Amino acid sequence: MSEAQADEVTVVLEAAEHTDGVAPVGEHVRLRMRPGATGSAHLLARVDGVVAGYAHLDLLGDSAGNQVAEFVVHPDHRKRGLGAELGEAVVEKADNLRVWAHGGHPDAEALAGKHGFRKVRELLRMRLRLDADLPVAALPEGVSLRPFVPGRDEAAVVYVNHRAFDWHPEQGAMSIEDVAHKEAEDWFDPEGFLLAVDADGKLLGFHWTKVHDLPEPLGEVYVVGVDPDAQGGGLGKALTVAGLRYLKDQGLRQVMLYVESDNTAAVRVYTRLGFTLWDADVQYGQ
Repeated sequence: MSEAQADEVTVVLEAAEHTDGVAPVGEHVRLRMRPGATGSAHLLARVDGVVAGYAHLDLLGDSAGNQVAEFVVHPDHRKRGLGAELGEAVVEKADNLRVWAHGGHPDAEALAGKHGFRKVRELLRMRLRLDADLPVAALPEGVSLRPFVPGRDEAAVVYVNHRAFDWHPEQGAMSIEDVAHKEAEDWFDPEGFLLAVDADGKLLGFHWTKVHDLPEPLGEVYVVGVDPDAQGGGLGKALTVAGLRYLKDQGLRQVMLYVESDNTAAVRVYTRLGFTLWDADVQYGQ
């Protein structure tokens, strides 16, 4: 995608997010919109020469071999068949297709049903007000926290991330290059990327926080990963609370996170910390 096309699509994405209250595509799509990025098909729908709709197809797919699509129509051009046209174009182009509907938009559900798709996955978005005191969650004995050091910690983080998320369709495939790309984003803050290490400096887990630049800044529990060999001793909860405390110390009043709906253990932990359901992203497949 050219820089000019990316700028046009960004206008559509921002308009949709302003209207719907949720980003219409995932973060990785915006990264793939950069000039020179590979592994994607970009479909643009124009009305009178202006981009009015956009579909992204991840040709590399997830760990199960599914190609994954996300699409959006500018609010000013909805109810005119553009969504259906984009959907048909993606279906014709893709193999083993899965489609995300961010925020579980009812129009997306109707469109999915039209093409014979059913709900196959649900990603919950939960949020927490940081007004109240956070619980105390001590680190296991011999474990300490330090911030991420760019240029030094990427390989260790990717290794632990892969071990922690080998079951996850997207997260488990994160590469050193992916981390480097995110380090180049405006939101990246190494001080908010907390690493848990043992006495020998070995990485046991991490909590990568994120802050969304909104009229009222919104914190995010971006990724909490714990090496399987270090699980079961309370490290995950301690890392989660440490990240929440960091975000609160930055003056943030609200934080959110994403969690798979069938990850009952994680949902239980977050619920006990005070997180409540906000909305959900739904993935459809045939």
